[in-house]
Amino acid sequence: MKRQKRDKLTRAHHKGYQAGINGRAKENCPFQQNDAKSQWLGGWREAMEDRQTGFAVK
Repeated sequence: MKRQKRDKLTRAHHKGYQAGINGRAKENCPFQQNDAKSQWLGGWREAMEDRQTGFAVK
């Protein structure tokens, strides 16, 4: 059974979340396109909120 690829924006959001959980700076965003960059930063911000509330512990 083939596995479907997630769309690029969902993947960008997930990668941003992972970067935030790992403590990377938002300046390290690897995307140049506005849509993907926006999604990555959104994931990064979510991760930072989760780290501050203690939801995610590294």
